[in-house]
This record gives sequence, C-alpha cells and structure tokens, in this order.
Amino acid sequence: MMQQEKVTVLWNEKIGPLYFRIGLSCNAGYSGAKPGQFVMIHFQDQMGPFLRRPFSIHKLISKNDGTKGIELLCKVVGEGTKKLSMCQKGDVLDILGPLGTGFSFTDHYRRIFIVAGGIGVAPMPFLASFLQAKGVETSGCTVFLGGRSKDDLLCEEDFLQLGMKTHMTTDDGSQGDQCLVTHPVEIAAEKKRPDIIYACGPWDMLTCVIHIAEKLNIPCQVSIETMMACGMGACLGCAVASHDEPVRYMHACVDGPVFESNILKI
Repeated sequence: MMQQEKVTVLWNEKIGPLYFRIGLSCNAGYSGAKPGQFVMIHFQDQMGPFLRRPFSIHKLISKNDGTKGIELLCKVVGEGTKKLSMCQKGDVLDILGPLGTGFSFTDHYRRIFIVAGGIGVAPMPFLASFLQAKGVETSGCTVFLGGRSKDDLLCEEDFLQLGMKTHMTTDDGSQGDQCLVTHPVEIAAEKKRPDIIYACGPWDMLTCVIHIAEKLNIPCQVSIETMMACGMGACLGCAVASHDEPVRYMHACVDGPVFESNILKI
C-alpha cells in the first residue's frame, strides 16, 4: 500500500566515482513491496529540487521482526541525485511509495536471464532475492551486466552470492567483453532459450532485448527508465506508447515501470 512518510538516512555509501547506496528507515509497509517498484523522494529543506525524484527499490532492509527499511542505488546525474549523494546519516527525507507495477513471476520460470545496463541494475538485486525466495534454483539464472566502463558495472557480488552466473561487458573493454551487453544475451538465448528475460536499462538496450525476445519467442519484461514528476499518473509526464493500433498511451508510473515487452511500441 502506497504511503507518504518521513524517513531517516541510515547510511550513504559511495561505491564508485558517480554511484552510491543509501539506506532509509521505513515502516513495515515495504514488506509487501515488489521488485521493480519505486519511491519518489522529496527533500525536507528548501535547497533541493522542487519536484520529487523517482528511484527504484534496490533492496529491502530486513530484521527478524520485519522490514526495517529500503536501500536505493543511485547515480549522480543532476541536481537531485547530487544532493541525495551528499545526505548524511540521520538526515530526514520525505518519501512516497512503494509505487508502480513491478516484475511478475510464474512457477514455471526456471531458466532466467536478467539483463541490466548501467544504473538499470538498480532493481535487479531485489529481483534476484525475490526469485530465490520463490524457490527458483539460482544456478539456472544468468545475469548480463553492461556499462560504458568497469566503473559502470555494479552489483556483481550480489548475484554471485545468490549462486547466479554473471556475464559482463563494457563499451571500452576495461572489464569483461568489449561489446554491447545484448550481444552475449542473444548468443546465449539462441544456444538455449530462457523461460523469461527481465531487463532494465537505456531504451536502446531495451529495444534490442525486445527484438531478441520477439525473434526467439521468449517472454520478456522490461523496466522503463524515465523521468517522473508525480509518480501517481496525475501529471501525465511519463507517457509510453503501446503496440496497439490506434496507439494508446500508458504511464510508466502506474502502468509500469515494468511492462510486458510485447505491449510496447518500439
């Protein structure tokens, strides 16, 4: 259930030149959050951005008595993320969430591909933990991580700890294979078709993943990265075109950000 609340920063850890993880205390309402859902953050003072900023839920912070909070994985790209990166333990933020439609799962999914480009990896550790909790044999899951350079390859250890295989690519060859992340995805899918592909990243990457899924008749769910102003479908600023004729428009904040790939116009 969506709720608005004041939360306290538990930690803020820099993990790369532009990336950081921030832990936030939240009430138990987040125990029902699904991977792929997000929160909208607003700063308490008058120095931050006027509008809220959206962030995928990266992980749940749990204790024996339930969910203590959430962790976000962020990249500094503008005013809002720069200010968030400077938050200190004990600072107070205003958040709205959990919002949106997350990834879905059915029991027959066993061979699973997870594809992430850059900061598109943010919701994927939550998804990986969710799959393990659903009884998926994690050795049947392969995670494809892509980035411009090695500094953009994040969270590999999270997946390895769950027993998932990883394959990394970079544009500059600084780590892994020097190619687009979709190249090994296509090769692996043609060799042995997965039951489902989950993907999040830049639109060009998602478009390529969708084409691969269509060509090989593989179910595919993609999480759209887009700017949002309200997170609740009121501002109509995150419209996404459907595959229908005539075209109808959905909204990433309420109909997504996760969509079945075959309903999107690409």
